[in-house]
Amino acid sequence: MRKLIISALMAATVIPGVASAQSYGELRRDRQEIREERRELRDAQRRGDWRDVRDERQDLRDARREYREDRRDYRGDLRDRDRRWGRNDWQSYRSQNRALYSRGNWRAPFRYNNWQPGVRIAPVYYGQRYWINDPWRYRLPPARANARWVRHYNDVILVDYRRGVVLDVMRNFYW
Repeated sequence: MRKLIISALMAATVIPGVASAQSYGELRRDRQEIREERRELRDAQRRGDWRDVRDERQDLRDARREYREDRRDYRGDLRDRDRRWGRNDWQSYRSQNRALYSRGNWRAPFRYNNWQPGVRIAPVYYGQRYWINDPWRYRLPPARANARWVRHYNDVILVDYRRGVVLDVMRNFYW
């Protein structure tokens, strides 16, 4: 029984590496297929048959589309943190990981404000001490350039820290 468990654990650690290598091989094959399709398109253009040219262009478009899809999948496997999070991905995750979202009674040296997106706020509300440095941990969508997720009592606010404008608000984020 012990050998079975050990071999299962070893297999579980090896399989992710094999999956990404297989995906890299797919990317190489897709690039090779694109080169072949370009070559066939040039040959069809030299021959001058417009039906062959049309078919080869379609084949080249299909090969490029497949390459883009495989590249997107490959990058997604490598960087799970950078996947495109949905706005409400955190809600189901929060119900399964309640301890992560219960960070105690949080108070700031200012009173609670019920902000709306588009409002300009003072820098004291979004200072560096209130930044959420690991938004992927809470399943928040990644912040765009010059924006940070900020904790404000039990809410989470996306603030453009250069202009002080509230971009997004998620109410009752923490318990």
